[in-house]
Amino acid sequence: MNKESKIEKQFIEQLEGLKYTLRPDIVDRNSLDKNFRQKFESLNQVNLSDAEFLRLKEEIINPDVFVASKFLREKQFFQREDGTPLHYSLVNIKDWCKNDFEVASQLRMNTENSFQRYDVIILINGLPLVQIELKRLDISPRKAMQQIVDYKNEVGSGYGNSLFCFMQLFIVSNQTNTFYFANNIEKHFQFNAEEQFLPVYQFADIDNKKITNLHDFSEKFLAKFSLGEMISKYMVLVETEQKILVMRPYQMYAVKAIDDCVNQNRGNGFVWHTTGSGKTLTSFKAATLLKNNPEIEKCLFVVDRKDLD
Repeated sequence: MNKESKIEKQFIEQLEGLKYTLRPDIVDRNSLDKNFRQKFESLNQVNLSDAEFLRLKEEIINPDVFVASKFLREKQFFQREDGTPLHYSLVNIKDWCKNDFEVASQLRMNTENSFQRYDVIILINGLPLVQIELKRLDISPRKAMQQIVDYKNEVGSGYGNSLFCFMQLFIVSNQTNTFYFANNIEKHFQFNAEEQFLPVYQFADIDNKKITNLHDFSEKFLAKFSLGEMISKYMVLVETEQKILVMRPYQMYAVKAIDDCVNQNRGNGFVWHTTGSGKTLTSFKAATLLKNNPEIEKCLFVVDRKDLD
């Protein structure tokens, strides 16, 4: 057993300890599709014919990850063979931690142009939403980032023509250093002129102490409730830029504090931080979540200049 396979084995065992279901049978596109069909039919309490499932896949798979990400978070409509309507969801939108969380490893995606293989994939309701690439301690996580970029940019890659179009997050780690970043369309998903790949984050606790060790990161970030919250609450789809953002840890804690303050009726509060730290995005996300609270009659969001609008 080489070092990377040992790291992978220990990581998967940790996910099993976090109540993920290990799926060693999901090894390729066919087994991935079969599992998704079972989860979809169970969630939506429906039995699809083979022809209906093929048509459903054609409708939901989109090479534009921004479009697919919006699709993931909304109620959808499908017309069945007999003409009856099916209003469906891909995930339990209201309570993400009640979805099925599974883990697959060394999944090979046979495409027209390549035979890609991925270290670890987290499936939520059968959809591959998180990809983890693991490296040895002597290898920089940047190499894993470059590998992901190369895989995504291949013509005809599985990210554009399979269920991998729904990928939301990438995690790379060499055990000591662990980073995460959002999936995006090509122009927002590449290294810049200084050979930096932005934006990439390291997780932190509420006191802003970095959590970089893979084991500690997984316990906090990949717990089913935490991951469900990250994808459902703390990722932002920016329509004007067609860009997917994942909030920084301190922004998440600020949003939680605002939400708690309102729910507990503790009066006024304020958010203070430096220029460029993301105060507007934090306030916007808090407002978005609060407006969906049935206890709140009205949520007013005021900005002082048009570029923020």
